[in-house]
Amino acid sequence: MVIIQRQSPAARTRAFLMAEVIVGMAILVLAVLPLAYTMNGEARLFRATYQRAIAMEIVDGEMEILAAGAWHAFPEGTQRYTVPARAAANLPDGQFQLTRTGRHLRLEWTATEKSGVGTIAREVTVK
Repeated sequence: MVIIQRQSPAARTRAFLMAEVIVGMAILVLAVLPLAYTMNGEARLFRATYQRAIAMEIVDGEMEILAAGAWHAFPEGTQRYTVPARAAANLPDGQFQLTRTGRHLRLEWTATEKSGVGTIAREVTVK
């Protein structure tokens, strides 16, 4: 003996509604995940651009101070250079380095780890 049960119209409607919800969620996930990865990449690029601008401002300002006469206080050769700028706290780990060769000065900031900022350098020959 075979028993055949028929679904009520309400049960059939609930089953179709559940299938629609699952398909809708799958479409949503497939659309949102790439956007999330894109936004993460954009945030990294924005942060690197911001940090690069800070490093350029600091290096440019310090180079102006050095070129105005502060370079006399530094010996020939390469040495670490300490900057008083509080904005340097927003930079990734790195160091400022001054190289003096006669009247030629080179000030650069280099990150210790790869951060997307790169090396920022300015050179000047003082008169």
